[in-house]
Parts: sequence; C-alpha cells; structure tokens
Amino acid sequence: MFKFELIKKDPCGARLGRVTTGRGSFQTPVFMPVGTRASVKGVTPEELKDIGADIILANTYHLYVRPGHEIIKGLGGVHRFMHWDKNILTDSGGFQVWSLGKMRRITEEGVSFSSHIDGAKSSLTPESVIEVQEAIGADIIMPLDECAPHQSGRPYAENSMNLTLRWAGRSKAARTNPAQALFGIVQGAMFADLREESARATVEIGFDGYAIGGLSVGEEKHLMQEMLAATTPHLPEDRPRYLMGVGTPEDLVYGVSEGIDMFDCVMPTRNARNGTFFTRQGKLVIKNVRYADDPAPVSDGCGCYTCRNYSRAYLRHLYMEREVLSPRLNTIHNLFYYCSLMKEMQAAIEGDRFGEWRKRFERDNGSSGL
Repeated sequence: MFKFELIKKDPCGARLGRVTTGRGSFQTPVFMPVGTRASVKGVTPEELKDIGADIILANTYHLYVRPGHEIIKGLGGVHRFMHWDKNILTDSGGFQVWSLGKMRRITEEGVSFSSHIDGAKSSLTPESVIEVQEAIGADIIMPLDECAPHQSGRPYAENSMNLTLRWAGRSKAARTNPAQALFGIVQGAMFADLREESARATVEIGFDGYAIGGLSVGEEKHLMQEMLAATTPHLPEDRPRYLMGVGTPEDLVYGVSEGIDMFDCVMPTRNARNGTFFTRQGKLVIKNVRYADDPAPVSDGCGCYTCRNYSRAYLRHLYMEREVLSPRLNTIHNLFYYCSLMKEMQAAIEGDRFGEWRKRFERDNGSSGL
C-alpha cells in the first residue's frame, strides 16, 4: 500500500503532505538521514527516533557489494537487519557507480564495475537493481539511472537522459513486489529543456513518486535552482517529489519553496564528523580556539540531547582529542537540527505563514535570499 496525500499548498508552492506505506506514515516535507550501509553513522535507531527521523535512506550499491542482498534477505530484510521499524528508501546506486569513474563501464545493458572494496568485477542492470532492492526489503525503491556529470555537453547529456528513460521502463517491468513504492528519476544534466523532456517522459512511464537526480554534483548554486525550476512544474501534484542528495539547510528551504517533498544528504553527518555544527545562526566550527572555555551549548534553545547536556568547551575538547564520543554527539545535534527544520516548515505551511517563516530563516542565517 502506497499513498500520497497533498494536505495543503502554500501560494509560493511549498507543500504539506503525508506519505503512507505498508509500514506507516510520515509527513512531508521530510529529511531522510543517510544510512548508506544500513547504519546512520554514529547513532542508534533509538537515537534516530528521539531526533525525530521518520524515514532513512540506505544505498543499494553498497549493500549489494557488502554484505550482499541475499544475506540481508536471509536475515529477515533490512529493517530487521538494522533494527529500524520505520520507513526506508533505497537509492539505486547509480550515483555511487558514477563516482567510481574509470572503474566502471556503462552500456545499454547496465553498468559493469570493479568493487571499491577489493576490485572484484561485478555489474548492475535495471532488472538486477530491482531484484536487489526487493531482496533488501525497502519501502521505497529507485530504478537504475545514469547521473551525467554537470559539465556534460549536450550530446552526452541527451544520450544519458534517454538511457535513463529506457532503464526506467525496464525497471518498472522488472518489479514484482507491488508493496514497494517505485519512484522514477528525472535527469538531463544542466539543460532546462532536457529536464522538462525527462520529467514529462518519466511521468508518462508512470511511477509512485518522482525524484530529481543529477543536481548538487558540483554545479553552481544558481544552476541547481534553474534546473529545479525547470523540472518541478512538469511533475504531477498527486505524487511525492524527491530531490536527491541535497543539501544545505538553505537548499532545503529553497527546495521546499519550489514544491519538493523529500530530501536526503550526507551533509549533516559528514560535517558533524568534521566538527562542524549547523545552527539557527549558521555554521559553528567547534575546533576554533574561542570555544575552548565556552560554557554555552552549541545552540541556545536547541532541544537536542547534545545541547541539553554538553558545553561547547567540552565538545571542542572531545573533537581535539579525537574521542569517539565527539562524532556521535555532533551528529545527534546536526540531525536534530535538520529534522526540526523540516517540522518547522511543515507547521509554517499548515499555518499559512511559510513566506514569513522563510524570511525570518534567511535573516537569521545571514542569507541574501538564496
């Protein structure tokens, strides 16, 4: 069972919605913490629930390479495997294969590649990617796509887009478990007309939801925004819209204002491991010496476990001493901030005050309007 309910739409385009799967419901707009290898780095499932996470993302490529989808299936599926009883979305692994560079080869049939772990030869096809995700048991699954480099010339971008469309049709035909929602992926590199063409053709194939891929891959911010504006008007109102791999808090606010419902990004967890916190006033880099004797929490008024119990001075001490507790506490704060940001936007849309809320967010974060 998969259902998307559009509850309310702000005049600017921001949407309040609800996604329901066989595992339960969650409200949108929503941020999905990234648990690439069936683990959100440094935090337990119980902590994720306390943080406010309603759905997480895992990666098909990485779970296929290790431990293997058959092992996960034999152990009862990814939810039991990782002790998480809420929703899971698995991306197809297309971006990860793309990032292998010279270690992979793309053909009409699919992608052949050398494992990043041991160099072993392997391959993924649109059909096998669906088979792997059905074995893993995610609630929302994605088809194999090619993420064209942002600097691609038009001939390459157009060929790549058409290949992704053909793969999308094959992926849909290979699906055997209707309980899993299957999203289509829009590509087209940095060409607005290709984005529109890809969106229309993907919708024509017909999916439970629609993702926008190939953005936030090195292009300038204004290009990402232009491609987003060229895409979302051609996606159906009655299906969830997912912006893959994006991004900063400012990106999330901009995406919501453009009608995006779902987001994921490694930024809050990766920055946490590097000692960078996201706060209402922007980034805080904890290694800076001025925090050495600072008794304040990372962010005044923040309700996360880290801010309720630890000072900037102590968090800096942990980071400088490379204590394993450091990335855990940092990650708890950053994920709490991201999830709280989404819940604030939900409430603002529901209360007909999203425009006002966004202006205050931009002022507090020193933004010039994105």
